[in-house]
Amino acid sequence: MAQTRTSPDPIQPEEHPARNLTLTDTRVQRAWAHWTNLGRPKLIVAPMVDNSELPFRLLCKKYGAQAAYTPMLHSRIFSETDKYRKEEFTTCKEDRPLFVQFCANDPDVLLEAARRVEPYCDYVDINLGCPQRIAKRGNYGAFLMDNLPLVKSLVEKLALNLQVPVSCKIRLFPKLDDTLKYARMLEEAGCFLLAVHGRTRDEKDGSKFRADWKAIKAVKEAVRIPVLANGNIRHMDDVKDCIEATGVEGVLSAETLLENPALFAGFRTAEWVSGCEGDFVDGKLDQADLLIEYLNLCEKYPVPWRIIRSHVHKLLGDWFSLQPHIREDFNKQYKITFEYLYDMVDQLRDTGTRIPLYLKRTETEPTDTDQHS
Repeated sequence: MAQTRTSPDPIQPEEHPARNLTLTDTRVQRAWAHWTNLGRPKLIVAPMVDNSELPFRLLCKKYGAQAAYTPMLHSRIFSETDKYRKEEFTTCKEDRPLFVQFCANDPDVLLEAARRVEPYCDYVDINLGCPQRIAKRGNYGAFLMDNLPLVKSLVEKLALNLQVPVSCKIRLFPKLDDTLKYARMLEEAGCFLLAVHGRTRDEKDGSKFRADWKAIKAVKEAVRIPVLANGNIRHMDDVKDCIEATGVEGVLSAETLLENPALFAGFRTAEWVSGCEGDFVDGKLDQADLLIEYLNLCEKYPVPWRIIRSHVHKLLGDWFSLQPHIREDFNKQYKITFEYLYDMVDQLRDTGTRIPLYLKRTETEPTDTDQHS
């Protein structure tokens, strides 16, 4: 890979023992130098189809996220279709560090797509973890685990031809040893950063299957490049516990952020207050407040309405359950407007409905809850 936009900082001895430098060693040094140059972000918005678009990324970054992935982009369509590029990939100067994620099964097509975005991002990421049927039909995502030579060729193609580093997001093989061999292969092919979703391809439902942090720890110990963990991140206690358990550089959160974009600022929904250790107080913030902020960002950075609809349902799901007639009216709208959405939030508030987000009060925090407003 060509030299990245980083300073040639040496690898810290405690992280990577000194040795005679090989090509792989040089790549490892550059991988760490690049990560350090970005500030070593720990709190990261995971890639989510139709959900980790620019306005949502910016909202999460306002509330503590330190980096973010774009939604998965289809490399062939991105290369061929101007309308798709304009609608599905938008960014701005505040949108950094940024991972732009592609699904692909053709190295040349992937490279063409990647070259279009490399001036605007900090990593071009290859989606090797999508377990959905559409990925099986399209032969990409986690289904490329059945064709490791192709995976290797995708990584090598980008590593040898881009100025920006390549990263990969993977799932686990059923056998840990296969996962470790996979991770080492990606590192040797030129991957500069590895995000590991701690579930297998068949474990699609995160509510049924806990992410395997022990397996993520084993991957972290098997490679020398930076590693991120994905899975079981519902609040900041999980962030702390995951980093301690795995030794990774940072964590990704997905589904929980959709309900609570302020997760990384320490806020949590009522679901993750009950039964948890600590004293929690009303954070003087709720999901309707966050929706208004999100809509403001959408007015500044337009996105397709289908994406906005999705976020409305995710953010106001609990509110809608208390006021189903407002949800039903929303669902009937063939065409929505910002005016309609702002009025809908006012309707919810006028009913007296409010579901606060909570903050944990620590021993050093004041007892006056107004301090959190």
